[in-house]
Amino acid sequence: MRNAHTVAAVRAAEGALMAALPEGALMQRAAAGLASVCGGLLARAGGQHGTRARCGVYGSRVVVLTGSGDNGGDALHAGARLAARGAVVTAIAAASRVHPGGEAALRGSGGRVIEAADKAAGSAIADADLVIDGLLGIGGRGGLREPALSLAAAAQRARAVVVAVDLPSGIDADTGEAAGAAVRADLTVTFGTLKPGLLIDPGASHAGVVELVDIGLAEYLGPPDVAAPQAADIAAWLPRPSAESDKYRRGVLGIVAGSDRFTGAAPLAVGGAIRGGAGMVRLVSAKAPAAVVRQHWPEAVITTTDAGQAGAEAVQAAGRVQAWVAGPGMGTGEDAAGLLASVLATSLPVLVDADGLTLVAAHRGMLPRSAPTLLTPHAGELARLLGADPADVEAHRLRFATHAAAELGCTVLLKGSTTVIAAARDREVLVNPTGTAWLATAGSGDVLSGLAGSLLAQGLNPSRAAAAAAYLHGMAARLAADGAPIGSSDLVGALRAATRTVLGAVRRAGDA
Repeated sequence: MRNAHTVAAVRAAEGALMAALPEGALMQRAAAGLASVCGGLLARAGGQHGTRARCGVYGSRVVVLTGSGDNGGDALHAGARLAARGAVVTAIAAASRVHPGGEAALRGSGGRVIEAADKAAGSAIADADLVIDGLLGIGGRGGLREPALSLAAAAQRARAVVVAVDLPSGIDADTGEAAGAAVRADLTVTFGTLKPGLLIDPGASHAGVVELVDIGLAEYLGPPDVAAPQAADIAAWLPRPSAESDKYRRGVLGIVAGSDRFTGAAPLAVGGAIRGGAGMVRLVSAKAPAAVVRQHWPEAVITTTDAGQAGAEAVQAAGRVQAWVAGPGMGTGEDAAGLLASVLATSLPVLVDADGLTLVAAHRGMLPRSAPTLLTPHAGELARLLGADPADVEAHRLRFATHAAAELGCTVLLKGSTTVIAAARDREVLVNPTGTAWLATAGSGDVLSGLAGSLLAQGLNPSRAAAAAAYLHGMAARLAADGAPIGSSDLVGALRAATRTVLGAVRRAGDA
């Protein structure tokens, strides 16, 4: 698990640690780690930059963009260490004052400090091999303002590698939000623990590769505020059949999906559930999509519905299940609303997606419910549920996901550039690290709902079912796409390979 803590938690931990250390020791630890990473980047680059040829740190050109805070101090002290190894280091001050100890250390090692208005500032950035962003710290709020804005823009135009200190300046450390312009780094060196803004877009996209430097905070930090599961976590959560397993013990999932208009949603959801390990899938659907499912997935047990049929009757006719998925392509008319209400009236775990979310938004009395409930909206669907602007939801993903979970008494998996999973009961927040832009295709959410539903039926709680499904879904997309367009049917076909990849990676790590 990659754990992240809020600014308040980091500040408290830093305060406790600094009380046990000599003055300035914590900054030196951070600076040493930052300088080591930057030196490694320069060495691996082999000194090749444009038409110049230099070897490693010695003779390389490094620019430090510094503000007045401690992140600027970390950057200046790191610059001093690089200058001592022979780098040509120029610090450009974006504030009227900079960290005095860092400035003295850099000058003492042969570096120079100039103001942002200096005519040499632009050429220094343009000629740099590496730019260190120390403009704002984790307490920074709002987008970049002048002169930091112009300095960041110049770094973006340059050919240099950009390294952010702790997080890219202009990104909110707690949420990943960007209220305006922000630095876009190739690599971010963060200290002590990850910050939530490094895991959630747009912050995650601005951070590039994230490298964590241990400065001794671990024993002073509490439980994470946000976490990103890794392959080992997913492998540990995934249910596996035993010698005593049968189709019922492996989990029976009921799916309400498909309509005469949307015949494809049902086979995609059923396929996701079967490839997710459910021992049996019972589909409740209209005749047209039921016929499609029979062709694609003959192992599914199907109950067809008729117009005007009572929802409770259809749910009862489906037979015994351990969990339900309701929504993909089921329609939004009165019959569909009655069917969804009957599913939600059970005491079983229920996943609601797609048309089901539209129905919940129109009939808010359906939620909350006492049994485990997982909603899987995209930004537009969550906006309808909350009466919000979709653009606001997209820009403030963590805030709206956690708010929706609390208000609706459920677990929310908010789909998008970063999948955010928020649970109401334990306030756990997980984010998914896998995926690809090729996932933006019709029906991919139907596959995800079937996959997550199968894990609910196999006994996972909603948060873990959502996180494991999102991880495998994203991995399947990467494997299926391999840099080219895919359809949602390709995701279903790649789910077995995704599961093997996750389990195989853990086995290989154990053998190493």
